[in-house]
Amino acid sequence: MSKVYAMIADGTEEVECLAVVDLLRRAGIDTALVSVDGKQIVGSHKINVQADLIVGQVDLTAADLIFLPGGMPGSEHLAACASLMSAIDKQIKSGKRVAAICAAPAVVLGANGYLRGKKATCYPGFEGDCTGATVDIAARVVTDGNITTARGLGCAVDLGLELIRLLVGDGVAQKVKSAIQY
Repeated sequence: MSKVYAMIADGTEEVECLAVVDLLRRAGIDTALVSVDGKQIVGSHKINVQADLIVGQVDLTAADLIFLPGGMPGSEHLAACASLMSAIDKQIKSGKRVAAICAAPAVVLGANGYLRGKKATCYPGFEGDCTGATVDIAARVVTDGNITTARGLGCAVDLGLELIRLLVGDGVAQKVKSAIQY
């Protein structure tokens, strides 16, 4: 079974995160919310979200996918977490998957050089932080190798379905898509 760690922090965009987590769980993918800021965070729109785990309680490199939701200052909090950034580095170098949406492709991945030579998308206005990437701001979701990026909240369902497809196959992704009437 695939294992996903969805990272959260104070200021995370709640719906970007929870929509993707919901879809992954519907697909039977073992998905845990992992916080870098304590067991309960306050999202970018003042919604409280309870984490399943705290970053220090888990070996992030055990994941098949590390998912980085956007939101500000949540993306900055994720980028400032040394253990998360170390895990992302190992994840990418080992060929395991990383996904990010909205500001996170730029603030977490791009600003740290992980998008260099990749095709990506992000929230409009953050393209400058996608160092070395070819950014397609019109694309809803872009997968290039083991990195998947999405533009923003309105693309969260597309991102969730793409991650399901990548992790467990197109058949499961189509089944979930049909079940949610998408």
